Amino acid sequence: MRTRFAPSPTGFMHIGNLRTAIFEYVLAKKDNGDFILRIEDTDQARKVEGAIEFIYKTLELCGFKIDEGPLNPGKYGPYIQSERLDLYKKYALELVEKGKAYYCFCTEEELEEMRKKASLRNKPFVYDGRCSKLSHEKIEENLKNGVPYVIRQKMPKTGFTVVKDVIYGDIKIDNSILDDQILLKSDGFPTYNFANVIDDHLMAITHVIRGKEYLDQTAKYNLLYEAFEWEKPTYIHVAMVLGEDGNKLSKRNGDASFMDLYEEGYLPEAIVNYLSLLGWSPADNKEVFTIDELIQKFDEKRISKSSSQYDVKKLQWFNHQYIKEMEDSNYLTWVKRYFETPTDKDEKWLDHLLLIYKNALNYGKEINDLVKDFLSDNYEINAECREFLASDEVIPSVIKTFRDEITNINWTVEDISLAINNVKEKVGVKGKLLFMPIRIVTTGIMHGPELADTIYLTGKDNVMERLNNEINK
Repeated sequence: MRTRFAPSPTGFMHIGNLRTAIFEYVLAKKDNGDFILRIEDTDQARKVEGAIEFIYKTLELCGFKIDEGPLNPGKYGPYIQSERLDLYKKYALELVEKGKAYYCFCTEEELEEMRKKASLRNKPFVYDGRCSKLSHEKIEENLKNGVPYVIRQKMPKTGFTVVKDVIYGDIKIDNSILDDQILLKSDGFPTYNFANVIDDHLMAITHVIRGKEYLDQTAKYNLLYEAFEWEKPTYIHVAMVLGEDGNKLSKRNGDASFMDLYEEGYLPEAIVNYLSLLGWSPADNKEVFTIDELIQKFDEKRISKSSSQYDVKKLQWFNHQYIKEMEDSNYLTWVKRYFETPTDKDEKWLDHLLLIYKNALNYGKEINDLVKDFLSDNYEINAECREFLASDEVIPSVIKTFRDEITNINWTVEDISLAINNVKEKVGVKGKLLFMPIRIVTTGIMHGPELADTIYLTGKDNVMERLNNEINK
């Protein structure tokens, strides 16, 4: 089995593209097959310098091994379409010889006139095929005189073309809706659809995963395969991934790319895990699994026919699961890449602070919001906290007893925990009446991470000063 991922070198990979790459990769690897990277740069205007290296880096971060591609070529190269132009011209001319394609010399003005007429009739523009009727002599004359041309595919206008698909079964496409698409542009570059067919055949691609929205285009692919008398690949069309607003994913709409997520502190393995479940599910309905487990579980027939919707909250849940499972040392190395708040605290103190939020963190940059109260000098007990401190007559006793218990202890989390427990026994309180007054007076807030850790990190001098001020006010 050979699958291919064929992105355009535009410098980023949105999550819909990455979801397709995931399916293509695990499908190949399930069969011990090859995963090929091909760069489709027929649209030279959108090409971004360094994009190929960027794509390699993205796939490497996701744990995908590229078996063949521009930076590690095999026997089917080149793997960049702009380096294969002679091939496309050769095969386009072969179709002309077979009568399956023709030279089109129409000017842009003529095509614009056709578009206007179609618009007036409220119909989509379909090229009328006028150049397919040119005489051999006229074609030769135009070529001899250097008249610019494109090469168009000659479509049947009656009957149906059947697309066989793993997910959707046999789909009948009415040939009358198929435009005589351009195969080779006047600048010598192929169109996306034509280059795909040529490259997939010459690179021995066995399985093609594409968006469901391209089903009609696949009929044109099949007609090209039949014209060349080539074997068709197995098609797997997948429903679209929609953005959180319910529309098609788009960088222009502000939808995240993989690298956007990575830079925010989402782990690649969590992203891959989550995206694999957008439009697919394993037979055992397990949600969290490694890439190797995904390869073992993957069954392309379980891909859904329905569109799925990207949900950043669900992605955060997956990321949270992976963060919790990290070794503490790996977690600290990772999370410090996202920690942006300057501090004069020593490394031991900082490590302790970052670790107490490990089980609460959803993504890397969130750490800055979580820890800000520890790194700020703003201590104030607000009206809501004051209302709670006045809500029960036992609270002053809780605060005074805790002050007495910690006055002479070693400043460790263990001894602070013991002091809190001693308050529980001596005052006879537990739960909210025990923990909340101590937290409010020592930190100024009602909620936070483990109380003993919080008090330890706040520092003995600060804690004693705040307790004494509250008791003496």
